[in-house]
Amino acid sequence: MSWWSMLRVTKERDNAIVGGLTFLLVLLWLGFFVHRAPRFAGSVPGQVFGIFGAALMLVPLAYVIVKRVPWLKRAVTRRVPMRTLLAWHIYAGVLGPVLVLIHTGHHFHSPLGIALTTMTIVVALSGYIGRYLMKSIGEDLRTKKALLSEAQYAFDSLSQQAAPAAPTALVITPPMGFLRRLRAALFDDAVLHTSSEAQHAQRSMRVAALQADLEYAVRMQEGVKRVFGKWLKVHIAISFVLYALLVLHVWSSIHFGLRWLT
Repeated sequence: MSWWSMLRVTKERDNAIVGGLTFLLVLLWLGFFVHRAPRFAGSVPGQVFGIFGAALMLVPLAYVIVKRVPWLKRAVTRRVPMRTLLAWHIYAGVLGPVLVLIHTGHHFHSPLGIALTTMTIVVALSGYIGRYLMKSIGEDLRTKKALLSEAQYAFDSLSQQAAPAAPTALVITPPMGFLRRLRAALFDDAVLHTSSEAQHAQRSMRVAALQADLEYAVRMQEGVKRVFGKWLKVHIAISFVLYALLVLHVWSSIHFGLRWLT
């Protein structure tokens, strides 16, 4: 198996694992309607789930700090590449909330607990959706830009071959969809059976129509990408709200749950 095939299989496996954990997160939240365990959060197993879940939820914060502090980034990436840190960020950002939801035992009775659980789910889902949706948009945008470059090259070549008087011999054809235009522009060699100049001109018109469609699609997707570019700022902002609620929850658990130590 080639290096590229192994990388592709790894990415598909990672996407499947993260998608499965995200589905499990939603499924655990829906378990609130069929299951309640009021004492589980304070039990030893419940506290273990809560501690490990909270620790994993701090990993994405470490990634954000490393990414945005130049000297720290240089020091860390000497040993661990940013791609590996991003993978840890994604896995911990989904697995941590899963453990936290198990820790709750589906017993939500305090405003702080409800707010913390809600923000945990919102942050995890926004991170998953934003990450993979932006990735899909970026890949599709690169594909369309490559097709646009090919269409521009084909149009320039056909324009040089077509005679100035050729448009007078053209036959008007009915409108075609995007895929038919792409096939006709790149693969159809028998467009017209009149003269070679007319054939070149006809193919030039089809390539021009295809080019216009691609330019419109590229502009639209670039606009969507700019909008989703703001998603990262929103995701980071609500993540800090989540961390603030997490600190309050840990403090209240220690203050009210462990007060017997004093």
